[in-house]
Amino acid sequence: MVEENSIPDVKVKSAAKKPKTKKSEAAPVVKAPAAAKPKVGRDIGLDVPVPAQTCDDEDCPFHGTLPVRGRMIEGVVVSAKMTNTVVVEKEYLRKVAKYERFEKRTSRYAAHCSPCIGAKVGDKVKIGECRPLSKTVSFVVISKGEAKAEMGMNDKPRIAAEGA
Repeated sequence: MVEENSIPDVKVKSAAKKPKTKKSEAAPVVKAPAAAKPKVGRDIGLDVPVPAQTCDDEDCPFHGTLPVRGRMIEGVVVSAKMTNTVVVEKEYLRKVAKYERFEKRTSRYAAHCSPCIGAKVGDKVKIGECRPLSKTVSFVVISKGEAKAEMGMNDKPRIAAEGA
């Protein structure tokens, strides 16, 4: 006959348990008082300076929570009629193989412009790709350069004659 329970019972040791403490017994967490420093802005990880002004815009890459990733484009602001949005135009050359020449082309990008940057028409700006903010806006202005001179393609800069 087969002997029942021929293997002795083995007890498994449980891990040592920590004594439970009540929340009222735990040491209270003391927060440091908030300093009266102005909101400086965060480093967005790109080689652009943080704007001197501050803003409360949630979609600002410096003072809000908007992450900037992807393409970086430089262009000129051609329209600033929308609220917190500008239209940036980028010129580039495209080669026409048949004629062995280049043609000028332009691309237009709608970009969110935070109040702390304040880009105006004619300003040279750098925009970075971000998550879609609306149907057409997937870029945000991250820096503003000097204003571009208002000249056409065939215009030459004129120096004012003295005494005229």
